[in-house]
Amino acid sequence: MIAAGLLLLAVGGVDLLRRLITRRRPLAFAVAGAVLVAMSAGADAIVAGILALAVAAIWTWVVPESGSARTGLWPVGLLGVTVAACVVVAPARSRPGLLGSVWEAYGPRADVSIDVLLLVAGCLLFLLESGNAVVRIALRAEMGERVLPATGDAPATLKGGRLIGPLERILVFALTLAGAYTLLAAVLAAKGIVRFPEISRDGEGGDRAEYFLIGSLVSWVTALAAAFTVWWGVQGG
Repeated sequence: MIAAGLLLLAVGGVDLLRRLITRRRPLAFAVAGAVLVAMSAGADAIVAGILALAVAAIWTWVVPESGSARTGLWPVGLLGVTVAACVVVAPARSRPGLLGSVWEAYGPRADVSIDVLLLVAGCLLFLLESGNAVVRIALRAEMGERVLPATGDAPATLKGGRLIGPLERILVFALTLAGAYTLLAAVLAAKGIVRFPEISRDGEGGDRAEYFLIGSLVSWVTALAAAFTVWWGVQGG
């Protein structure tokens, strides 16, 4: 489980840094990498931390900041398989290192291990900006040339999507883990109601409706997959 958490932290962190920082990126990446390695060492998972950095470096190459991935949806699928394998191969541990011992002694929830905490943190960080990359890749794969090559955005882009998407994914993630399925259904239905005026002006092309459906479904599936990963890791531990 610790390996999956560190992997998602590394990939989500590098995507967020690419989004927020335009200057001195190598320095920012180096600092973030050092923090991740120190964290993994404190959690007695230094090998997993180094491997997570390697995967994040590959991710930055195959998934550019704009446009589609260099190999389509394959990077997303391989990342999902890798995270699942990490949960299976490295479940929750009884001895989570110095960082885990400090968490057990002073953390607000002694029944939540440091492995679970890092996995949840990794999922949340991944859902912020990497989730947008996953949605963009899916849109490019399905809509083709109707998505602008330079930016990855569709001509029918809906307003506020880049901000609404992460918030929506985090809500779906949290409500799913909390078991609040009725509230989850209400949130998903509310999005369709709010977007209906924009979609209804779509005309004969149907680009807005297709963009909304593909983007929303991929976003929801990403959040649900993250919630399932946490649930699976906790049950397996």
